[in-house]
Amino acid sequence: MPQEQMKDNNIDKFPVAMAYVPWQKFDKMYDDLEKAYCVGTIFPELNKPFTGRRCV
Repeated sequence: MPQEQMKDNNIDKFPVAMAYVPWQKFDKMYDDLEKAYCVGTIFPELNKPFTGRRCV
């Protein structure tokens, strides 16, 4: 994206995006609701911890 577009505050100049979200099939749920609460989901398939680096 050109620098001049990144500084522009007029959102009407930017193209519309299209997202694709595949169907999800949930097979299991956490039996331990305390663990589910700690990881932020009751579905183990959706437990995807962030493993990237934090920018400082």
